[in-house]
Amino acid sequence: MTKTQFKVKGDDLLKKVKSLIREGNVRRIIIKDSKNNEYLEIPVNLGILGVVCAPVLVAVGALAAVISSFTIEVVRKETPKKKKTARKK
Repeated sequence: MTKTQFKVKGDDLLKKVKSLIREGNVRRIIIKDSKNNEYLEIPVNLGILGVVCAPVLVAVGALAAVISSFTIEVVRKETPKKKKTARKK
């Protein structure tokens, strides 16, 4: 698993979370404030289901309205490295 962090302003939070969910290789999204307090953790394998996704996005939108600066921590799946094979002549 690899972790990546993004700093976003409140206005861009919902847009960034939606784009991360669409990527497909994201396992978990963790939203933190500027003091590193965790506000919301989204297991994306559940989040991509339409029924579950809507309330989560509403919560993300509500956070964006209240707090102005966020850090988004993204946990991604490891992508298997391709093995190099010898070429036949």
